[in-house]
Amino acid sequence: MKALSETWFAEGFIDFELKKYTLLAYLQEINRYFNENKLYPQLSDVIFHYNNLLAFKENKQFLRQQFPKQLTAVNLERLQLLYEQMIADDEMMEELESIMQFALLKMNRTIKEGAEIYDFVEEKLNIMPVGIIPLDIQEGYMLLCDGKFSDTEVYQYRLTIFERHDEKYRGIHTKHISTYTRSLAHTYQSIKSDLIRHRQELPNPAVYTIQTELVFPVQETLLPVAKRCLVKYITANRA
Repeated sequence: MKALSETWFAEGFIDFELKKYTLLAYLQEINRYFNENKLYPQLSDVIFHYNNLLAFKENKQFLRQQFPKQLTAVNLERLQLLYEQMIADDEMMEELESIMQFALLKMNRTIKEGAEIYDFVEEKLNIMPVGIIPLDIQEGYMLLCDGKFSDTEVYQYRLTIFERHDEKYRGIHTKHISTYTRSLAHTYQSIKSDLIRHRQELPNPAVYTIQTELVFPVQETLLPVAKRCLVKYITANRA
């Protein structure tokens, strides 16, 4: 995938036409992935650049709080320096403002297209617990089955909590464990029993199935959306 640096809009020669074609080439490739129903990491990447532009435009701390692991201190300092240098040059700032306005508009449209795909996939996911859910749901298994109905992909998950500003957020880490061929012998309950029998580090795990009739790319779309939906489901049902 074509990549944009964090400061693409303010690097090198500040020229609207030049930056416009740089942006359009990037978004064209993003949209090519969206046309193949592949959302990640493309959607998160364009959202990052959109927020980065907003932060620069509003002269904030350039995503220090919003994306603490994305930008290094060196990049943050460079953005601040660029802003301070350019704000003193009215003509340059006017050109930069045109670049940012154009980029924000185009990126916003692309983000909406990706969000529509995301919302469609999310609506088609059905989440159900397998058996009795224990009190400790921080770790467990997610069983993912798509519209091919041929295999059940098993992922071990672990919920995490991280703080941003004055709020706490839940995240999730997953690791692929195994694949079970769908059959009368491999019901969700039998898969759960098999996992408990062979993976004794989780003797009483929380297990959830996520089913869909969709056939979308698993790694680029179904899995990322399923992970976020599982976090929402667990949070809502533990509230």
